[in-house]
Amino acid sequence: MKSEIDFRYLKAFQTTAKYLNFSQAAKELGIAQSAVSRQIKLLEDSMNEQLIIRSSKKVLLTEVGKALFQATTQFESLTHEIINHDANQLIRIGILHGLLETWFIKIIKEFVKSTSHELSIEVDMPSNLKHKLISGNYDLIFTPENIQNEMITSLRLFEEKIVLISKKEVDTRSLANYPWITFGEQDFFFDLFKKHSNQIISVGSITSMIQLVKEGVGVAIVPAHTIKKDDKLVTQEIKGIKRPQIYLNTLNFKKFPKHIDELIKIIQKNS
Repeated sequence: MKSEIDFRYLKAFQTTAKYLNFSQAAKELGIAQSAVSRQIKLLEDSMNEQLIIRSSKKVLLTEVGKALFQATTQFESLTHEIINHDANQLIRIGILHGLLETWFIKIIKEFVKSTSHELSIEVDMPSNLKHKLISGNYDLIFTPENIQNEMITSLRLFEEKIVLISKKEVDTRSLANYPWITFGEQDFFFDLFKKHSNQIISVGSITSMIQLVKEGVGVAIVPAHTIKKDDKLVTQEIKGIKRPQIYLNTLNFKKFPKHIDELIKIIQKNS
């Protein structure tokens, strides 16, 4: 029959092995010496192995006892390092394409200057980002959805202004007459207008969309913060567009890990 360790009694063994003395172990643990001895006996019984050789004057570890003490000491050291280690922590982020290419660049720049932590950033659609956060693939995501449940908490960051962009001013009442440059099937155009353009160019990149508009290929609908002053584009507001709210969504930590908390403070400062 396979033996299994009863982990409840490891601390009594580890402390006794450290001092090779029951009395000192009992003092550190704040329990009676007889309780220390009993817990070690229960641990030995669970493993079906003798760990300590007892005598009235001396405590010795068996070979199995020495190996277990070394293993528990290494585990404790590694656990302490994980909990208290401040440098080179990886933060996994999911974000929308437009946010990454504009607003979040400033966040990355400031974060890298102030810390030595690492960032892994992926772009995806809102529904996929939410699923991956719940699945544990991300530490935090940025979406237009306010997600509040037992697992996830949301922090509102800012409101996006959405505008139509074109090289020259266009008639917003007849946008179907112009080529549409879209991000994909969930583009604003398809929600706002029943009559679609006869020519739709889907590129899946905010930067490419803006560049194509600058080249006079067509019109696009994008967040205002993605447009630079030197783009020299005409921006027009369209009726019916609801301004999306941008939220930072994270797993519902009781207390944020230090490296994630540092990033969130920078995000809040720049939102």
